[in-house]
Amino acid sequence: MQKTLEFSDLLRLIDERSAAFRVAIAAAPDLDVQVPSCPEWTLFDLAEHIGEGRRAWAATVAAGPAATGKAEAEGDTAAPREREALLAWLAESTRQLVDALAEAGPDRGCWTWWAASQSPQTCGAVARHQLQQLAVHTYDAQLAIGDPLPLPEEIAVDGIEEFLVTCCATTGAWPHEPATVDYHATEGRSWRVRLSADGARIDRLPVPAPGAGAAHPDGVYVSARATAGELVLGVYGRIPMDSLKLDGDRHVFDQLEEWAPEV
Repeated sequence: MQKTLEFSDLLRLIDERSAAFRVAIAAAPDLDVQVPSCPEWTLFDLAEHIGEGRRAWAATVAAGPAATGKAEAEGDTAAPREREALLAWLAESTRQLVDALAEAGPDRGCWTWWAASQSPQTCGAVARHQLQQLAVHTYDAQLAIGDPLPLPEEIAVDGIEEFLVTCCATTGAWPHEPATVDYHATEGRSWRVRLSADGARIDRLPVPAPGAGAAHPDGVYVSARATAGELVLGVYGRIPMDSLKLDGDRHVFDQLEEWAPEV
């Protein structure tokens, strides 16, 4: 049976990816370098986003299930411009998030923006999403300094499902012809997205995943096959979907990218 990462693993990996992000910041020749995958941001802007965002989510987790929106972090949250101070500020931002999550535990309710998705509104789901945000933005920072590294496998294998159930699953109507989208990770896991007037629903596919010669579902069909890390970077728009092994009507991926689900 396919399992998601344990809560303790999520916290450990949040720390690990945060440390990797800081390594990239420390190695940068200039914090004003542009981030190619986030062209509106400099590396400093990206660091500011990471720190402010983790502090806000720490406050949201600490606010508990009665919160009606994302909480604002208390105190002075401004990112310092001096590099060593910035690195310390980023480390403290991560500590606040991990401490808040550890104190709350995985099952406590928490406000999230993904209420209509297949991802629960719990601190465990928040930790799961925070890990993926940090993993992708660490890739962004590494890309900015010219040293992009593959996403760690244990993070990436969980990452494609986390993206689909959190960012794609919705009851908002799909405005196009009903379609089926399959994602196959070469590590041996597969997922199916069904798009219709009822929204988008995600299912795990049996392992081993259907091969290229297997019968396709009725209606519009497309699939993507790659490593889990490449799939994650593809769905987050860091690499083009056309760089993956695609089968079927590729136009559906363009429609997915343009679609704004009501989550």
